[in-house]
Amino acid sequence: MFTYRYSRWDGTQKEFSLDAKSALDAMSELMMEGLSAREAMEWMQRMGFELAGLNMRVMGLDELQHELREAMRDLYNQFDLDEALPEMQERLDEILDREQETLQREQGFESSAMNDFLDRRHRERQRTSEQIEDFRDYEFQDEQAARDFAELLEELEAMQQLEEFMQERGGRFRGEEMADYEQAQEIRQRIEQMEQLMQQLASGDLKGLSPEALSELLGDEAAESLILIQGLENQMRDEGFLRGEGDDLQLTPRAIRQMGASALADIYGMLKRDRAGEHDSAERGVAMPRPDETRPWEYGDPMDLDIVKTVLNGVKRRVAEGLPAAGANVSLDVEDFEVRETDCATQTTTILLLDLSWSMSWAGRFPAAKRVALALDHLIRTRYPRDHFAVVGFSTRAKEIPIGELPEVCWDMGDPFTNLQGGLMVAEELIRKKPCSSPQILVITDGQPTAYLDEGELRVEWPNGLGGVSPHAVAATLATVRRVTRRGITINTFMLDDAPELVGFVERMTQINHGRAFYTQPSQIGSFMMVDYVQQRRRRR
Repeated sequence: MFTYRYSRWDGTQKEFSLDAKSALDAMSELMMEGLSAREAMEWMQRMGFELAGLNMRVMGLDELQHELREAMRDLYNQFDLDEALPEMQERLDEILDREQETLQREQGFESSAMNDFLDRRHRERQRTSEQIEDFRDYEFQDEQAARDFAELLEELEAMQQLEEFMQERGGRFRGEEMADYEQAQEIRQRIEQMEQLMQQLASGDLKGLSPEALSELLGDEAAESLILIQGLENQMRDEGFLRGEGDDLQLTPRAIRQMGASALADIYGMLKRDRAGEHDSAERGVAMPRPDETRPWEYGDPMDLDIVKTVLNGVKRRVAEGLPAAGANVSLDVEDFEVRETDCATQTTTILLLDLSWSMSWAGRFPAAKRVALALDHLIRTRYPRDHFAVVGFSTRAKEIPIGELPEVCWDMGDPFTNLQGGLMVAEELIRKKPCSSPQILVITDGQPTAYLDEGELRVEWPNGLGGVSPHAVAATLATVRRVTRRGITINTFMLDDAPELVGFVERMTQINHGRAFYTQPSQIGSFMMVDYVQQRRRRR
């Protein structure tokens, strides 16, 4: 027999709520792969996602369907229903035997009542329910038989449903546990509930799905997942992460900032805390203190101490050691030292050139590059607000990508050409509009140039054979590098592939510009990029 919990399941049995920031992190991972906000939302609803705030995995609609399908398979493999319907036939036969004995005793074997009874009883039928139906209008002479038959009539509709069920699925039950009639009815109802829920899950009918029914069939974890899925979009709206409706669903500026902050935190997790004065200001500016921000002193830091906080740290340490907070001179240890954070007064304009060619979709290159773009934007806006930052995407053509559109940007599907020259030209124009003393261009690419502009006309050029180069595209790009170099713009290049033709081209570009070149795996590019921007260890010409 099955055991059911009859208290209504409403989610209060275990306190939990959606961690919208964790949901945004999961959404961000999908959008890094090129999905739009709407596509990412639908993917999360169907495929599920990790919710770090609750330390749980939220099962998606497809996964819940799979769990229901597995639960059905378990029932088929556990039970044998062959004895369920014969049990009801035996009950009917006992009732009819009692009635026949009464008729024979009171009216004799040759009476018309007996003939009518025997005609009904021995009529050829296939199902027990049909025989019960034939006796529906029969007036039983035996009182006990009449009462028992009335109970069978009340069960007739459910019996007919079980007969239909057995005709369609009886062969699927291959278990060793014999189910009686009552168990068989519970199994039928359970499987029919599962099938109904599976249909609703397949159709994405979130509003019509019942967490209570899902809890009874799969447990509280599945019901919790459904509740979180049902409330996902609205709660992310309430948190201020989403706006728009239908296909026009968009991330809000707050969500984009949060994505950048998360990306930056992930990257900084692989780096040591930076020293004061990260910007290489050379002779162009002075370090400006930030009186509202301090941190513990580290070896190598200048002794720009915040006296009040340093002394307060010493007092707190004395109290922690059980010494009086006042009445004696406070002795300071190195661990008490608190230094002021500083910013550099110089400005820089940084343009990130992001390769959008089709090959960037391989080996996790594009998600890693886009994550770096978001992190760099967040770093500059929060740590270096006087700096200017922009992103330019390039494949066959190049264009500026507004930061608000960056989370949904995707590689150009089916576009194999790389117009680095076009990207450099767009970057050059952006730097002209935001002049500064130390402009730089950061290039993230996985291929040599194969497209270029010839007197304003776009041209594409396949490499000359396997491992070859596109000579005209390379020549046009290097000519643009020379012009950019004469304007004092530094180009630092991050290669996501070590193909000889790409390495050779980047070496020539670096010789001209005197910037730096890195070969890095997608998983490491964030560390390289943050070190490059924050520490600014480029050679000065």
